[in-house]
Amino acid sequence: MEYKVFFTVFTAVFVAELGDKTQLATMLFAADNEVSKLTVFLGASLALVLSSGIGVAVGSLICQYASERHLNYMAGIGFISIGIWTLFKA
Repeated sequence: MEYKVFFTVFTAVFVAELGDKTQLATMLFAADNEVSKLTVFLGASLALVLSSGIGVAVGSLICQYASERHLNYMAGIGFISIGIWTLFKA
């Protein structure tokens, strides 16, 4: 196992997920006293694992057609675009 990659991905995803809409939605579901906290945890965990799996699969497919450098540029442009859109929307 490549520990450097593992910890880099773990840290990036962990920090990115803190305080996002997914975490807030999960907290709202867990705040319901009539709902099993284990069920909320398992549902949220499975959703994150599945969406991460899709990301890995799509990333593996895309890298066959584009270089890592171009993918980094596209991701950067995408994040900047979302940031600008969010600023104008606010």
